[in-house]
Amino acid sequence: MTSKSIHLDEFALGVCYYPEHWDERFWADDFRRMKEMKFSVIRIAEFAWSLFEPEEGVFQFDLFDRVLNLADEYELKVILCTPTATPPAWLTSKYPEVLNVTLEGVTYQHGQRRHYNYSSPIYRVLCARITREMAVHYKNHPAVIGWQIDNEFNCETNVFYAAADHAAFRIWLQQKYGSLEQLNFAWGTVFWNQIYSDWEQVHLPRPTPSNSPNPHQALDEKRFISDNAISFAKVQADILREIASNHWVTTNGVFGHLDSHRMTDELLDFISYDSYPLFALGNAPSAEVNPMQDRGWSRNLSNVRSISPHFCVMEQQSGPGGWVNRIALPSPRPGQMRLWAYQSIAHGADMVLFFRWRTATIGTEIYWHGINDYHNQPNRRVAEATQIGHELNKIGRHIVGSSFIAEVALIRDYDNEWDGELDCWHGPMERHSLSGWYKALQHRHIPVNILNMTPHTTLEELVNYKLLVYPHPTILSDECAKLLEQYVHQGGQVVFGCRTGYKNIHGHCNMRVFPGPVANLCGVTVEDFTLITGFYKAPPIRWLDQKVTTLATADLFNDIIHVESPTVEIIAEYAAEYYAGKPALTRNKFGQGHAWYYGAAFNDAVADEIISQIGLESCVNQLCSVPLEIETVIRQSGDQQLIFLLNYSAQSQKIQLKLEVTEMLSGEQLEGDAIIEAFGVMIIKR
Repeated sequence: MTSKSIHLDEFALGVCYYPEHWDERFWADDFRRMKEMKFSVIRIAEFAWSLFEPEEGVFQFDLFDRVLNLADEYELKVILCTPTATPPAWLTSKYPEVLNVTLEGVTYQHGQRRHYNYSSPIYRVLCARITREMAVHYKNHPAVIGWQIDNEFNCETNVFYAAADHAAFRIWLQQKYGSLEQLNFAWGTVFWNQIYSDWEQVHLPRPTPSNSPNPHQALDEKRFISDNAISFAKVQADILREIASNHWVTTNGVFGHLDSHRMTDELLDFISYDSYPLFALGNAPSAEVNPMQDRGWSRNLSNVRSISPHFCVMEQQSGPGGWVNRIALPSPRPGQMRLWAYQSIAHGADMVLFFRWRTATIGTEIYWHGINDYHNQPNRRVAEATQIGHELNKIGRHIVGSSFIAEVALIRDYDNEWDGELDCWHGPMERHSLSGWYKALQHRHIPVNILNMTPHTTLEELVNYKLLVYPHPTILSDECAKLLEQYVHQGGQVVFGCRTGYKNIHGHCNMRVFPGPVANLCGVTVEDFTLITGFYKAPPIRWLDQKVTTLATADLFNDIIHVESPTVEIIAEYAAEYYAGKPALTRNKFGQGHAWYYGAAFNDAVADEIISQIGLESCVNQLCSVPLEIETVIRQSGDQQLIFLLNYSAQSQKIQLKLEVTEMLSGEQLEGDAIIEAFGVMIIKR
């Protein structure tokens, strides 16, 4: 995985720039000010296809040649984007089959972005041609360092129902299953008489009377969309590798129905992310927002880090966000822009580009504000960005290449995520539990990684962690269960929640006792169960350790657990409902480790108590005492640790340092009590 990281000697800070939006007289002054702010890189051209190819087969590079030459004069490096997220009007007019179609059969028209489909053969040909022309033209330009493929795959829409998509889906299914007999088995088409006798009868999901497609077909739909997007990206990646082999290749965004891990492993040098923590705050009206909201954005960054341990943030929040008609986000408060930039850096970003240099005066995103306002005069965002630039110019070389340190991992996988979109009997549990665990770990200042489980995951990857939390692996293979057994047997701890292990890879319910493949590992079976809905209320749980006073409820779903092995210890019981007194949480000794099973969805109170029982502690306890409002992150290189302290509160916070330390941003020596200002950042070197 390390080979799929960005590799830099110096931290790279920059900005997204749209020279085609501005009179050319602005360019030199913009670049001069960028250099004064210690920016070193710009991203350009992701929506500029018509400027490169104003009519089919006619290519013009003059405008961007002037931009790149001027950037080189100012010693700014450039990330070039293939402009395939917004096909030109001449293209969609001449080849309407490239347009995407809704489930109901309505064709998206020209006028926004991402209105194309990945399956259209002619669109792939035309995308390949513009990519090749750009690569040939700019392969040796001294300012260019890398390429971004397209822009935000699967953003805006992540489902595709054009005629070309239905045809491509059939081909994908033929390659996957080989025969209609195998397809009919995998989709369980004997139910409700859906049996197919000819491939032409097979489609992507289409409207149904109850808006409820075949669930096994719907799971394969998501797998197909992901594979199809990856194959579309591969067309461009292969051209760039062939022609511009001295440049790196990435793409930006982590969106639904796309296996970004596999895409990165197969096509990219590293993943890039677009980080907008303001989405987590929304339109919060109160003066004091919940500090876990934008702080919880760190979970998204943790997922990005699971793809590339060192990554690029291609778009970093700089101002209020808004489209004319649907997105309306308030202004970041003073300090938040800087806080969120360091949040990205703490979690693994070695390159950060703010979105955008200057707020657009035209188009849908005239309220998606950049560093500069329309008037181009100094403002507090410019001042904040300048502060960040000067700080990173001083300490950035100490950050790049250092690794995020964590002893806990939350496990996720794409099959359960995609299956859970339709299946309300397990999907909501996953979201609830990940939120509960992340909150509990954050409040204890225990760093956590996200671990993506695949058939290729190895024991060597798992043993890096003292604790694995796999909240609700409904789809769970015997092979994965054996791997987790090996991990626990050698001394690891794994935690499961309700709805574990009752489906196979097709989404069929197993004809075996719950929790299926991990019943032996957990030493328990499920004798009864119920959704917590309607007149059922989440019951309290009673901890058998009488010293525990934490109040907790068993949320969303309740498995009533039956102990099968003498090595199982009951940790908590249900304290209400017809199953009062039955086990709610168990711990089984298995080899040198333990497997935990909780019969509900996790909240932060339950997760917090499990953390206590396991004995996990914050790795900064020996250095300092930190209040709940502050996130702590450690990046380490060799023997040197950088401890990021991020204050998400609108009030200043006091920390207590137990040793004398160096604060990197200010250069000050600190000991005893220290104050982190509202939305402030400290980086301590140890």
